Amino acid sequence: MPTLRDFQNEMEEIHDRELTKQRTQALIDMDKENKRPPKPVPAETKTEVEAASSESVGDDHDFEGMQLEIQTQLLSGAEPDHDRAKDALAQLLTRARGECVFRIGSRPPNIKLFAGEPLDGESGWSGVSRTLQEVEKLCKDVTACVEEVGGKVSVLHKSDTVQPRAALLLRLPPPNVALTPEVRVAVVGNVDSGKSTTLGVLTRGGLDDGRGRARVGLFRHKHEIETGRTSSVGMEILGFAPDGSPILPKTANSMDLDTIRREKLGWEEISVQAAKIVSFIDLAGHEKYLKTTLYGLTSGAPACVMLMVGGNAGLIGMSKEHLAISLALNVPVVVCITKVDMTPPNILAETIKQVVKVLKSPGCRKTPVFVKSTEMAIELSQVFANERLCPIFQLSNVTGEGLDFVRLFLNLLPSDEQDSSKFMNDQPLEYSVTDVWSVPYVGTVVNGILNGGTVKTGEQVLLGPDSNGNYQSTVIKSMQRKRAPVTTADAGQCVSFALKRVRRQAVRKGMVIVHKTETPPRAIRRFEGQVLILYHNTTLQKNYQAMLHCGAIRQTVRITDMDHPQGILRTGDRATVKFEFISHPEFVKEGMKLLFREGKTKGLGVITRLLD
Repeated sequence: MPTLRDFQNEMEEIHDRELTKQRTQALIDMDKENKRPPKPVPAETKTEVEAASSESVGDDHDFEGMQLEIQTQLLSGAEPDHDRAKDALAQLLTRARGECVFRIGSRPPNIKLFAGEPLDGESGWSGVSRTLQEVEKLCKDVTACVEEVGGKVSVLHKSDTVQPRAALLLRLPPPNVALTPEVRVAVVGNVDSGKSTTLGVLTRGGLDDGRGRARVGLFRHKHEIETGRTSSVGMEILGFAPDGSPILPKTANSMDLDTIRREKLGWEEISVQAAKIVSFIDLAGHEKYLKTTLYGLTSGAPACVMLMVGGNAGLIGMSKEHLAISLALNVPVVVCITKVDMTPPNILAETIKQVVKVLKSPGCRKTPVFVKSTEMAIELSQVFANERLCPIFQLSNVTGEGLDFVRLFLNLLPSDEQDSSKFMNDQPLEYSVTDVWSVPYVGTVVNGILNGGTVKTGEQVLLGPDSNGNYQSTVIKSMQRKRAPVTTADAGQCVSFALKRVRRQAVRKGMVIVHKTETPPRAIRRFEGQVLILYHNTTLQKNYQAMLHCGAIRQTVRITDMDHPQGILRTGDRATVKFEFISHPEFVKEGMKLLFREGKTKGLGVITRLLD
């Protein structure tokens, strides 16, 4: 029986291969359209993803070398060296896209640090050791240099025990809202695990009263306020200023519910002040809203998933379901154990033991790391996604315990907008619609993620496919990012467009917006994919119907054919299956990952061939 890990690796290979093919073809097509001779594509080109990953590894070593060189120049005390260090710092910040963790002194071994062992002894430390005076001098000089080039510095961590060391956050304020880096975090977990309350505390600043005060400002519907249960995909943002401090409303500690709802900071106010934005996708925990939660996970393209586990209840119900879906989609996971103030110590110990057991199980194969210090939060934020680590935070929204570590971790999470393995600016425009509204005096407004290319206001675009597989021409009247007006948008950003002469009824979730060309992209009704059945209580056969989630697409599909010798599929089986959309054709591409479900049945797969 094929293991999930093997199948996921194969899925990634197919996805990367198809993506490289499509990007190469797109560049040739763009050159043809612009009447330029096509650029030669070298035969031995590595896949984009390999190139990107090797580049990032090279960059890390490069950044460390640059930081050591800057420190040597600043310690020399000579005026020319000081100027050279200032130029090098400006170059470092530019290459790191305006944000960089600057480490002074030697670094403890990550294995010891993450295991929570005492950091004594000389073995395993990396970098150049510094005296306490050198650390102080470097902190002061680096701050002065960065401020001279228009940046801001905040001290993240300073230690004068064992080996004196410090970590500074260097940031350049973005020139406008269109260039502010964003990190998307999906928040999942079982009912009553404290998802909305934790987000309320993180984004509003005031602590909870233990009776749901913090979550009141987050709900979108009247029935949500009455029941205390999220039923829709809620969006909240947390902005961080250039100096690293969270941007919170002035009335953070108010006890009045009306004040909490009324006095919250507007998104545009946060966007203007922020040097980095963390967007939370608040998903529903109740079983009957699983379809909505799945849609939020597949369409929101989150950089990581924050799994909330109630300390008093443990990993129960939908928590396991959400964890399984996150692992199936290969999204890094962060666990937050909430309500530690009201949970008896023996129950909390049981919950922790259960979480560790599940994370270490063969299905997860992750290394749990309990975040107990700022230094751990700093190091984990940079490496947890690549090294199969799972940070675990223990929080209380009533006493505030552990919240500072979470804020620091979120502040340092790298933005995936610049990840060339996911999003590229030099590709044709591709924007997937995840939400649609009709706004009075504005018209039809769509929200979604720019998967490729760049776009400007006033550009002519095509929107589709409709129920017949056709595309209609429209113009982008205006554009907003986090409710602040912008004129341009780049790949990887989440933006809203106001569309000209388009009726609200003509737009649905899952549609795409592409550049206006002679030949619009093909709308697909039938396609072939490789799938692995994660769970089914009996057998799957021909004509079986299930709900398919593929990016922003959510539609019922029918299995028309399968290559299994017996013509049936059970749990753990793998096969090449032909699917057909039931109601209307969609825009799909080879290499796209898909997830299908119906009741408790779940399957995971990747599109390998488009049929018609």
